Amino acid sequence: MRTPVIRVLIADDEAMIRAGVRAVLTTAPDIEVVAEAADGRAAVDLVLRHRPDVAVLDIRMPGTGGIEAAAEIGRTAPGTGVLMLTTFGEDDYILRALGGGAVGFLIKSGEPEELIAGVRAVADGAAYLSPKVAARVVAHLAASGAGDAAGRRSAARARVEALTAREREVLTFLGAGLSNGQIARRLHVVEGTVKAHVSAILAGLGVENRAAAAVVAHEAGVVAPAERPTGPGRG
Repeated sequence: MRTPVIRVLIADDEAMIRAGVRAVLTTAPDIEVVAEAADGRAAVDLVLRHRPDVAVLDIRMPGTGGIEAAAEIGRTAPGTGVLMLTTFGEDDYILRALGGGAVGFLIKSGEPEELIAGVRAVADGAAYLSPKVAARVVAHLAASGAGDAAGRRSAARARVEALTAREREVLTFLGAGLSNGQIARRLHVVEGTVKAHVSAILAGLGVENRAAAAVVAHEAGVVAPAERPTGPGRG
């Protein structure tokens, strides 16, 4: 059975970064780069034209930036998942993007395998936080005036403890970047059951999307080991 191809758009104002991202992604047999843009406005227009599965956006671009583009893509092309590329020192931007439609975050200096894994996860409908991004977000939240690290960790654990045992189990996998299908296989249940649990988790934690729930999971220290890919497909 042929593996479905994941169609990807890349947006970054630096041509060299776009070339590097394209070079990494084209090494994966199940990923095809269908368009490139140098700013957020062009990215939105090309998403509407090509309807890719995933848009890989630089978080800061001239004119319409990645955060604004992600929000517009979420409104006008909800079938396209958004994976943000960031650098160290952009923690405030990451936090803004969490509520703006992005479901995945990668550090530009990360390993090439992370980029491919992130694209596959977002294409599968999962949230993806690279380990470096997750650590940065949790550290930034602790230093943002919203309480010290121990206090935030305790608060996150209290929010998690308010969930049912099954919801907590699902959250550990969600925090590791697994899709509903992957979680269903881990728990030996149907995918619809996992979807219902995820909806209950978002409501119980008081967050809007899977990426924000993943941050809570990382804050609480309840992230399951990531699923190892078994081949070139999405797992």
